[in-house]
Amino acid sequence: MLNKTIRYFLENKLITFLLLAAFIVGGIVTAPFNWETSLIERNPVPVDAIPDIGENQQIVFTEWMGQSPQDIEDQITYPLTTALLGIPSVKTIRSNSIFGLSSIYIIFEDDVDFYWSRTRILEKLNSLPPGTVPNDVTPALGPDATALGQVYWYTLEGRDPKTGKPTGGWDPQELRTIQDFYVRYYLTAASGVAEVASIGGFLKEYQIEIDPDAMKANNVDVGMIMNAVKNSNLDIGARTLEFNKVEYLVRGLGYIKNLSDLEESVVTVRDNVPIRLKDVAKIQFGPAGRRGGLDKSGVEAVGGVVVARYGANPQEVIHNLKAKIEEVAPGLPSKTLADGTVSKITIVPFYDRSGLIQETLGTLELALSHEILISILVVIVLVLNLRASILISTLLPVGVLMTFILMKYFNVDANIVALSGIAIAIGVMVDVGIVFTENIIRHLEMPENEGARGKRLVQIIYIATVEVASAIVTALATTIVSFLPVFAMQASEGKLFRPLAWTKTFALVSSLVIGIMFIPAIAQVLFSIRFDKKRVSRTFNATLIALGVIFIISYGSIMALSLVAFGVNNLLTQVPERELFKGRLKLPYSEKLANYINIGITILVVVYFLTIEWMPLGATNSTLVNFVFVIAIISIILGILMTIVHFYSRLLTWCLNNKWKFLALPILALLFGITIWMGFGKVFGFMPKFVKDTNAFASIEKSFPGIGKEFMPALNEGSFLLMPTTMPHSSISENMEVIASIDKHLITIPEIESAVGKWGRVNSALDPAPTSMYENTINYIPEYILDEDGHRERFRVNKHEAFVLKDGTTYKYGTDEFRKITEEDLIQDDDGENFRQWREHIKKPDDIWQEIIKHSKFPGLTSAPKLQPIQTRLIMLATGMRAPMGIKVFGPTLEVIEKVGFELENILKEVPSVNPPTVFADRVVGKPYLEMKLNRQAMSRYGLTVKDMQMQLSVAIGGKQLTTTVEGRERFPVRVRYAREYRDNPDDIKKILIPTPAGVQVELGELADVTYVRGPQVIKSEDTFLTGYVIFDMKDGYAETNVVEDAQALIKAKMDSGEFSLPDGVTYRFTGNYENQIRASKRLMIVVPISLIVILLILYFQFKSIAPSLMVFSGIFVAFAGGFVMIWLYGQGWFMNFDVAGVHMRDLFQLHTINLSVAVWVGFIALFGIATDDGVIMGTYLTQVFDEEKPTTVQGVRTSVLHAGTKRVRPAMMTAAVAVIALLPVLTATGKGADVLIPMAIPTFGGMLLQVMTMFVVPVLYSMWKEKGLKKQLKQSNA
Repeated sequence: MLNKTIRYFLENKLITFLLLAAFIVGGIVTAPFNWETSLIERNPVPVDAIPDIGENQQIVFTEWMGQSPQDIEDQITYPLTTALLGIPSVKTIRSNSIFGLSSIYIIFEDDVDFYWSRTRILEKLNSLPPGTVPNDVTPALGPDATALGQVYWYTLEGRDPKTGKPTGGWDPQELRTIQDFYVRYYLTAASGVAEVASIGGFLKEYQIEIDPDAMKANNVDVGMIMNAVKNSNLDIGARTLEFNKVEYLVRGLGYIKNLSDLEESVVTVRDNVPIRLKDVAKIQFGPAGRRGGLDKSGVEAVGGVVVARYGANPQEVIHNLKAKIEEVAPGLPSKTLADGTVSKITIVPFYDRSGLIQETLGTLELALSHEILISILVVIVLVLNLRASILISTLLPVGVLMTFILMKYFNVDANIVALSGIAIAIGVMVDVGIVFTENIIRHLEMPENEGARGKRLVQIIYIATVEVASAIVTALATTIVSFLPVFAMQASEGKLFRPLAWTKTFALVSSLVIGIMFIPAIAQVLFSIRFDKKRVSRTFNATLIALGVIFIISYGSIMALSLVAFGVNNLLTQVPERELFKGRLKLPYSEKLANYINIGITILVVVYFLTIEWMPLGATNSTLVNFVFVIAIISIILGILMTIVHFYSRLLTWCLNNKWKFLALPILALLFGITIWMGFGKVFGFMPKFVKDTNAFASIEKSFPGIGKEFMPALNEGSFLLMPTTMPHSSISENMEVIASIDKHLITIPEIESAVGKWGRVNSALDPAPTSMYENTINYIPEYILDEDGHRERFRVNKHEAFVLKDGTTYKYGTDEFRKITEEDLIQDDDGENFRQWREHIKKPDDIWQEIIKHSKFPGLTSAPKLQPIQTRLIMLATGMRAPMGIKVFGPTLEVIEKVGFELENILKEVPSVNPPTVFADRVVGKPYLEMKLNRQAMSRYGLTVKDMQMQLSVAIGGKQLTTTVEGRERFPVRVRYAREYRDNPDDIKKILIPTPAGVQVELGELADVTYVRGPQVIKSEDTFLTGYVIFDMKDGYAETNVVEDAQALIKAKMDSGEFSLPDGVTYRFTGNYENQIRASKRLMIVVPISLIVILLILYFQFKSIAPSLMVFSGIFVAFAGGFVMIWLYGQGWFMNFDVAGVHMRDLFQLHTINLSVAVWVGFIALFGIATDDGVIMGTYLTQVFDEEKPTTVQGVRTSVLHAGTKRVRPAMMTAAVAVIALLPVLTATGKGADVLIPMAIPTFGGMLLQVMTMFVVPVLYSMWKEKGLKKQLKQSNA
């Protein structure tokens, strides 16, 4: 079947090339990158920054305004939680009870459909028994979204429509009204938007402030005032009236339109004199009570958050949203200020995930571009055949485009992790092209095949392709099977890395399709081209020179120069005979020499383009310095590998003659790798006690403690989320002052673009934050100025490498004093330099975070762990906490939980690997309460019920919303309460008048005791059990899992010694990323061995023998050791500790301690597949050579092994070179998404370097096997 397919597409080129064109067009249509084209309508793969790895969660949201957290917990949260626990497939239920609000989070199993779970919850809520919750309370289901859906935050600001500069002129109430009743509804209509929630400003309210003295004088009570308000806001319809053959609709207009409408409302009539509202109360506009606010750079702001619907494409949602904003912007209100300036309401984003998405995709696009360029370069250098290089290199982008098509139709979204699958598959994709093409060239270069044309050429290419096709299929099958553990991952890690497994599989399948369908056909076309006639050749080369000259004049590009160079070089093979440079150069020179010169020109051009795209030494060094560095680093690696190729025969001969001496190397490498991974103490724990007690053993154990473990490295999102908390007793005014001060301090940091602080909560079920919790969204500028696609822009520089500004001045980074220069100040120039925006000492985002910490230290404010917006949402979805590590304390009462939390806080501060300032236990019962303890005996004397008392209290102090006005599209609440001066302190509260059935009004102080107590600000529970959190973070250089294990060990030691004990009914559990890491590790420990066994079985089916299968399989262990050696080197301070052109190599390659995360394991899994490829091809060659030569002596066996090895070594080294060198730009990447790419690349880079040893290991083991069999045969024949 495979051979027939190869022959069909080789002989039917029209179909082959139509399919190739279809794949190219389809790939362009579906590519996730911003490739705008007017010729083809694009339908790109949905994109996001990272996969949505949040829990499968629904929210039940209940408001009961004015009620304390304890009342909310007792009467709403607890009853609802117990009822909802019975829903099928519920994993756990978490809840928060805060002032006036209950939020219940129902987490379902991952395989439960999102909308099915919503219907089950609605069924349960609709069938609740009467009395489950108070009658005036209605639980509601939250929006069909998760907190990760918060894709766009914005503020409303008054700006000059011409200049775009802030003008102000709008008060917070006006802005909030526009946001609530206009902007919010406009934006909600955008496709894919689930909710637009408001935050900040003041909601206008009609406030009726009762004067108790006037009320007493007019003998009016609160109940009468409430009835008067309710009865004064009503429109009615009186059906229709027909008059003069015309039908009129009859309306009775009674809605409140202004303050005077309320003032004239009658409360009662005394002695035929109406008592109006204005006689007993002051009626005014005022701000409604609020539990959240927004601050931008120290100024109170009004804004909103847009939440994307579950399953929607975030990039598309943001695109639709921006289109809607552009549509409604002209119609937003404007006003002319006193100075004549026009101030127009403008929607100004301060968090836009599309920027992160574009920059992340830009990083991946650059990484793929660099990898493809390097692959082309390596192939050209090692093949030294321009046609073969074109054949291999041009089909690599086609494989990537085909992958995009498969992603689209298998519903795999594009994100940093998914596209990383393509990045780490490039090496294998190139390997397929190299093996097929190299074998075709080898057959064509055989003496008997020289000059083959037509059907003879087709047959040669067919035989060469078929010869290696089965080995390629086996190699790709092992690579695909190696990713079975990734497909088998569950929960967060499964959602995160399964798309990567899909994309890598798609890339490998695409490369196989290319190898079978396209490479043979294109090879036949390429190798059929002959320029036999000199006239045709001269015309062609003259055309090249002419085009080059035209392009030089028009564009002045390096490509134009290369065209001229190609043309001149080719013409020099046809000029009349002459000598130049005193006979040192004779013309014309041979076509072979011309071919080498063309290859040299091509290499220089490719290196140049790679240099200007990569710029490894940064913008502070010239393009020439970067060019030289790129050539040097590639030459070093290629030089080492090609030296091995050059001396391969001698080296392999020595290895075959000294088998055990050689095999000691991979065995020692494997042992060293295991020691790095597990730790010296664990690997050699079997040693006797006297050995372990020696200083040498202790010293080595300290040097090799084992690699730390963590769940996932955080993605650099380009913004931070500073989430400190203040004391529970802090007031609204204090919160506003503190958050304004924080933002003012933060905006002074040059790298900070904007700082917007939120205190309390947004009006959304997705945000249950108390007023003491702050969220400062801090956007920092990119290291280099980028375009909208996330690519670095270039700007004009003069001959002194100083940037030329539009005002005619210059600025040289690193020499002139640092100042903020914007894109508007610079002049774009494609031949210019990248502009770095950070100060010299700011090398990475962590340095910016340290600056933020310095500027955000305020009395009474807790420290905050380092967080980012998406990261925080994911952590809070998964654990309910605002930190990646923490302890959940469960107990019978809040007081006990708080006590245990404080004790754990003190213990955690003693853990050496924990950062003490980040340790913080919930202040569970720190909120001040004023409690009115009713005196039932006194109440009974006046004939009062508890309900009467509570109603009067709620109206007098908190106020009661009695009705809502209808003013066109706007709606405003009407609230009745005592005037502020009568309810400002406990003494005034005692004087509140309570009406009795007898008509007498009694002061509250006679009916109740007003006392101060401490109570909860937030009540948290999980599966109905009360809980509190103790959050903490680690010091730099430590791994999450090790930190948690250290903390667990210290707590256990304290418990064993009696210093710490748990009260009855109290339990605790470490949670956060630690739980995810443990779960992922357990899963991998089961699935990885299974996948390795399957790989071994595939190898067995290929070789039909267990011995060669095990030999090829040994490559996995060698590569495995290489990966761990590279991880160890990354953590060694002496490794790469030198400068080149003022750039420190450890900083360039971002060398630091690498922990074993799921990303690193995925890198190892990818490595396992690649590591077997060369072994499979080598094993296949060995089998074929032995079948042909059938050696009968030991020396004959070794000669045959040498023949097979020398045939395979060059393509094997090409594969290794591409895999290693192509990863260099990835290892130096600093853009968004690099944090996820680099940990996956490190094991592959190290493993492929050491895996070169497989070129010796497999032949040596094969020789040992064959020699043993031969000796056995000789013994039997002699016997």
